[in-house]
Amino acid sequence: MKTMIKVSSKYQIVIPRDIREKLNLKAGDKLIIKTNNEKIIIYPQPKSYAKYALGLGKEIWQGIDATEYVRKERETKSQL
Repeated sequence: MKTMIKVSSKYQIVIPRDIREKLNLKAGDKLIIKTNNEKIIIYPQPKSYAKYALGLGKEIWQGIDATEYVRKERETKSQL
């Protein structure tokens, strides 16, 4: 979905209603803003970073036995 917004003379923007409702944003909520090349990315600050990070990167471990992986890493480190 693309929506055109305008930067005010005070460099402020208004988040359109449909986006605020979709993200359940309320007055006083904090947002994180970052740049990626020539893009501006804005997203809500997670209520809990622990819950936000839970499960990140799990696809990396699919098909890998974590216990066996750790055992091999320890063997490699002990040989150094």
